[in-house]
Amino acid sequence: MENKASVMVQRYELGRLLGQGTFAKVYYARNTGSNQSVAIKVIDKEKITKASLIDQIKREISIMRLVRHPNILRLYEVMATKTKIYFVLEYAKGGELFDKVAKGKLKEDVAWKYFYQLINAVDFCHSRGVYHRDIKPENLLLDENENLKVSDFGLSALAESKRQDGLLHTTCGTPAYVAPEVINRKGYDGAKADIWSCGVVLFVLLAGYLPFHNSNLMEMYRKIGKAEYKCPSWFPREVRRLLSRMLDPDPNTRTSIALIRQSSWFKKGLRSKNARSGVESNAVAPEDATAGSGPSEGSVAADGNQEPDRPPTLNAFDIISLSAGFNLSSLFEDNSKKKETLFTCRKPASVILSKLEEMAKLLRFRVQKKEAGLLKFEALTEGKKGALSIDTEIFEVTPSFYLVEMKKSNGDTLEYQKVLKEDIRPALKDIVWVWRGEQEQQQQDPQPQPLQPQDQVRDPYPEQDGASQPQ
Repeated sequence: MENKASVMVQRYELGRLLGQGTFAKVYYARNTGSNQSVAIKVIDKEKITKASLIDQIKREISIMRLVRHPNILRLYEVMATKTKIYFVLEYAKGGELFDKVAKGKLKEDVAWKYFYQLINAVDFCHSRGVYHRDIKPENLLLDENENLKVSDFGLSALAESKRQDGLLHTTCGTPAYVAPEVINRKGYDGAKADIWSCGVVLFVLLAGYLPFHNSNLMEMYRKIGKAEYKCPSWFPREVRRLLSRMLDPDPNTRTSIALIRQSSWFKKGLRSKNARSGVESNAVAPEDATAGSGPSEGSVAADGNQEPDRPPTLNAFDIISLSAGFNLSSLFEDNSKKKETLFTCRKPASVILSKLEEMAKLLRFRVQKKEAGLLKFEALTEGKKGALSIDTEIFEVTPSFYLVEMKKSNGDTLEYQKVLKEDIRPALKDIVWVWRGEQEQQQQDPQPQPLQPQDQVRDPYPEQDGASQPQ
């Protein structure tokens, strides 16, 4: 472990303290090799163990590895010693969006830009089954180009954290931004709760103050429960209409991100943006009716750098973190259960996709393409815990070598394991080079061996909604 501390010192030059909390300190740092500015979050392992926050740290690592998006703060690397955990993060030079709003309301076009980027980021999170649950200006950072970066996934939950009723149950978040159904403690939809919080943020950006505020916490909760707020006179009619749909106290009738993109104010700002840039954008293309909470087609293309039909690539950190030497499982209690299934393939991406779709039809699964390299398979029949759903993602390691990750996103675990063993593995035998866990057998193969990904940095955690309570 001390070797990792030595690597940390050699690779990064630590600078000034950027911030400090109960369990961690954040420093400005510089990569000595690339001269890149980063932020390093140093977590005291003893403190988080005593506070029973191990699961929360594991969840944060898992989620930040899942959500790679231009408007989400990037996690570059994770290292650990016997006493510390180090998160190497993207450095947001512009600081918190809160600091801008604290000086007063923003101009409408500036507020629209931040709201647009926030919706893109949250939409992407939801497409990966991630619910932030603490969206507020303090957790929205700005880079050197004034682009928004969503940060702090410490209270986030994954779709698989839902109970059998399909809802989350942990009351968490910041009171002024939290949705009424979260306060009521009867279970809530994470996506709908995030939309409410985005609505509060939009109000704050344009007004310069909170829509629900009272020194008496119970009175503030009463106002939230009834969506009792008043828009300032300078709010455009289109904004008032959009806010009334986002701040709907009934989550069943609250608007969706797809409808937010279709709102007149959102599209008006997009037209102005396109006029300034002189390009045509498809970021408000209507979503497929079956797309659920996934992002609309143009949202990724408008903001990402990935080619439309090309799977995402794994960078050096991704590959290293998949190896056993950098696995953080030794920091945590249980490493016996693996929720992800990995296999490597030496076929082209088009062949892999074709074979996966062929397999889905054979097994009577509905196929949903979310974006390049990401597929969702859903059984047409109900199982013990609802319809079995499997998320499958293809990563390009080199142009001739791919890593495929399969993960149950809904349904019964035993049913998934049975389908994997009896149906999926046989159906994919023509394209699979090696399944994870079978490397020892492959070592007997006389062919040259490329780098083998092994255990993932994402450690297993209980299938429960276990974030901490609001501070």
